[in-house]
Amino acid sequence: MSKADTQYLTIVENILKNGYYADNRTGIPTYKLPHQVMQFDLAEEFPILTTKFVAFKTAVKELLWIWQLQSNNVHDLQAMNCHVWDEWMRPDGTIGKAYGYQIRKYKQTDTLLHTLKTDPQNRRMIVSLWNIEDLPDMALEPCAYQTLWDVNDGRLNCLLIQRSGDMGLGVPFNMTQYAVLVHLIAQVTGLTPGLFTHVINNAHIYENHVEALQTQLARKALAPDAPTLEINKNIKDFYAFTPEDIQLIHYKHLGKLPMEVAV
Repeated sequence: MSKADTQYLTIVENILKNGYYADNRTGIPTYKLPHQVMQFDLAEEFPILTTKFVAFKTAVKELLWIWQLQSNNVHDLQAMNCHVWDEWMRPDGTIGKAYGYQIRKYKQTDTLLHTLKTDPQNRRMIVSLWNIEDLPDMALEPCAYQTLWDVNDGRLNCLLIQRSGDMGLGVPFNMTQYAVLVHLIAQVTGLTPGLFTHVINNAHIYENHVEALQTQLARKALAPDAPTLEINKNIKDFYAFTPEDIQLIHYKHLGKLPMEVAV
């Protein structure tokens, strides 16, 4: 199995065996565990699940919408044929002052890129989407809300903190897209991808996802090897990347496992 499947399925199995059953704001109860952690050396393997299909291009488009376009306008995402935010779109076409809005408001991508290039040993390289002042005007408060960045011997390391992690749908997206982000930022700052650590405060499985995840667990022995990430090496400007510049090579998987999103 890939390291992504190994670590992810270990958490899923642990939640199903030992998770605390409780209600939540969505009306669909969950089994949950606190403080779950996955860590990947991106020089060794690209983390994407193979025991089920993960929509890689969709994940990349959402990532670029947040970090590159720095947009809160769902129409910008729909223009890329990506509809993961349709359920939260307000009448004005936005998700309020959430996600990309906070990146743009404080020029956080620009600041991170500049610091990595000019002061890579800086210990204050933090990008946060959790703005207490703006929380009331967000269609959904950010789940994967903070990254902390570090450079060690030319390797770019990233710690992602996620307050709430839907293990069935959200986490497979988040782990893959933030691994992509590390690769992209490393390339344009002259670094190489290092450690990517994913911390989930509330890792949960929705009750109506249990059957699908049990099916996924039963597939472990058949899991293909991890694919390879390939990025257009000619691009040195973060804002020049397009989804077509970011490709998975030899992505083999065991098929889709449909699950309903909890809004």
